[in-house]
Amino acid sequence: MKNYTITVNGVAYSVTVEEVAAGAATVAAPVAAPVAAPVAAPAPAAAAPAVQGSAGSVEVTAQVPGKVFKLVASVGQAVKAGDTVVILESMKMEIPVVAPQDGTVASINVSAGAAVESGDLLATLN
Repeated sequence: MKNYTITVNGVAYSVTVEEVAAGAATVAAPVAAPVAAPVAAPAPAAAAPAVQGSAGSVEVTAQVPGKVFKLVASVGQAVKAGDTVVILESMKMEIPVVAPQDGTVASINVSAGAAVESGDLLATLN
């Protein structure tokens, strides 16, 4: 028998694994006892967003959690409603985030490769 400690969602469990000969019939009864008090996993260090330009009045936000795949627009660029500003990658799909209205990009609040959550501010428009 071998003893292992397995951590699931920040809770450590002590488990015992028994090696059984091939073809032998076994009845497994799962036994898992917490080893220690739950320990919160450390939060990943968030990189400071690369804010370029001053904030505008129209916010462009992420609709899904994911990673910033590409910055399409740049500060000072004129965009029309529906033009792609940022492309997010989520679940192996590239998702364009578009300008909600005509305007000029006032700030880009993320950098390529940054992790974002749903609702995070990506850019602003004037």
